[in-house]
Amino acid sequence: MEEFSKPISSLAGVGDKTASKLHKIGLETIQDLILYFPRDWQDLSKLTTIKELEKDELVTIKGRVDIINSKRAWKKKMNLTEALVSDDSDSIKIIWFNQPYIAKSLNQGDEVYFSGKVTQDKFGIHLNNPTYKKANKEETTHTARIVPIYSLTKGVTDKQLRFLISEALKFAKDIPEWLPEELIKKFKLRDLPWAYKKIHFPDSFKELDEAKKRLKFDELFIIQLYTQNLKKEVQAQKAPTIIFKEDEIKEFVKSLPFELTAAQKKSAWRILQDLEKNTPMNRLLEGDVGSGKTVVAALAMYDAALNGYQSVLMAPTEILAEQHYKTICELIPAKDVALITGAKKRKIENSRIIIGTHALIQKGIDFDNLGLAIIDEQHRFGVKQRKTLRYKSGNSKTVPHLLSMTATPIPRSLALTIYGDLDLSIINELPKNRKPIISRLVTEDKRPKAYDFIKNKVQEGRQVFVVCPLIEESDKLGVKSVTQEYDKLCNIIFPDLKVGMLHGRLKSAEKEQTMQDFKENKINILVSTSVIEVGIDIPNATIMMIEGADRFGMAQLHQFRGRVGRDVHQSYCLLFTDSDSEKSLARLNMFVSSNDGFELAEYDLQIRGPGDVYGTQQSGYLDMLQLATLADHVLINETKEAVEVILPALEKYPLLEKKLDTFTKQLHLE
Repeated sequence: MEEFSKPISSLAGVGDKTASKLHKIGLETIQDLILYFPRDWQDLSKLTTIKELEKDELVTIKGRVDIINSKRAWKKKMNLTEALVSDDSDSIKIIWFNQPYIAKSLNQGDEVYFSGKVTQDKFGIHLNNPTYKKANKEETTHTARIVPIYSLTKGVTDKQLRFLISEALKFAKDIPEWLPEELIKKFKLRDLPWAYKKIHFPDSFKELDEAKKRLKFDELFIIQLYTQNLKKEVQAQKAPTIIFKEDEIKEFVKSLPFELTAAQKKSAWRILQDLEKNTPMNRLLEGDVGSGKTVVAALAMYDAALNGYQSVLMAPTEILAEQHYKTICELIPAKDVALITGAKKRKIENSRIIIGTHALIQKGIDFDNLGLAIIDEQHRFGVKQRKTLRYKSGNSKTVPHLLSMTATPIPRSLALTIYGDLDLSIINELPKNRKPIISRLVTEDKRPKAYDFIKNKVQEGRQVFVVCPLIEESDKLGVKSVTQEYDKLCNIIFPDLKVGMLHGRLKSAEKEQTMQDFKENKINILVSTSVIEVGIDIPNATIMMIEGADRFGMAQLHQFRGRVGRDVHQSYCLLFTDSDSEKSLARLNMFVSSNDGFELAEYDLQIRGPGDVYGTQQSGYLDMLQLATLADHVLINETKEAVEVILPALEKYPLLEKKLDTFTKQLHLE
């Protein structure tokens, strides 16, 4: 294993300059090279005769070098290497720019494979800058095969990277097999050294599929093993027994200004049952936007308070923490509720309920007898942050019960894989009297009509959200910015209306004031970044207008849409895009046709992948998936089954334990 940790510079032909360039894409050791999987594969294995070549085709030919020479093109101040190559069908001209060494490498009479794109001009067809390999070599790396394509950095070519990876793969045979033999046989998997070699240089697409299957299995298996082992560890711990205070809870429910839905009642009952156990609850409460998760959380926190325990609710933004604080103060009869954010810190002594941002897990904030920890929009916090909150209980003998909440619809495949350690409750029912939101994709020619519609609704007393992708103008991306949109709406489109602006770079006091003004209807139209994505509750806002809608994933769009439709008024979601991409327009049309967050999330997962949908930086696990995706349903089920077989006797597999330990450390470094 020592070989794998050697620096790339230990390979022949790698100097300090090349090593420095490779470091930019995270390649420092031989192991890094082996684990740097291709982003795509090109099939250059099929040979085409010269006579059959057609313009713009990507081809591989095998030909004999008839003439080759190098010369200086004085007009363009560059070196040209030209060759005439022929096979039994015809001949073709090949040109390389600024590669004079090729004239010394290839000689008249050599049999050579050439791969490249066919170009045509007034002189006929030719190949420009093709890759090549002499046909008398036993194995080819760059042509006449299925060729790997890598993500590159400036100054490093595919050819260089292929060569270095092929050199690194000479050590692959020494990679230890960490997956138990019985699993390899049961699930018909190839061995690990073979899979690493063939993921880079397969001899057929069948081999590539087999290599992918093995490596995808590994990625999904270790995640499932981690989550299930975590569940096992949690179940071995003790939690405070929080008795269901039936009479007080019934009074609390009766006092609410609305009736709980059947889904809310079912979720609340499950949580209250979990709290009575002396093993820690580890539950994910998943509810579509506006489904009423906060009141379920408040009910659980009130029950804990009645038992003499503290509860804490951690939210990802100050705006959301402030809102939870106000809502819970209104709902819960006892007034011992504290708020802790970066901007506001209130004393938490004698407070049974504490609401806050990640400021809650900073030094100096300590809890006394914490019985319940709640994390809102939990995918926005890292594994380490969630764990830190849980272990600040103030009691060395117990850990608090944990309730995670999310309004981001999570497809079952994602929940099974990434949140395998959590029990799942779903609120899939909206409160009564809510009308379905009408969504429309608005073309540019209909924009003036949309503005008239907005103006009429404001005159009726309603309010409007306008969401833009960026804070400042970016010509490079060509997207609408908040500042630019704010100026346009203020000065040109709605000069007689009150327009406000909200984004992450404003000071906390400014953000708070803007939100307060919007709540009090002192602002008619609020132009914002995605900072309003979660939890903002303005019942009077009935129009959500989204600029650059193609730049957001379905989950985000659905979150934005959920900011309206929170009262009895009919609400609308208007999507604007200047994209003419068929794929983007198909996604947006799918969005406007469905109000079902789970259906949309499943669709987006298939189309865009989990990293784009949920944001890999916030997922904890998703950025560890290089090849597998959450659309690999068969492998997800197989790895779940495999973990169930192995976990009870994990100590029998020291290599697997070591692998799990390494994975855990990686995860907690996020």
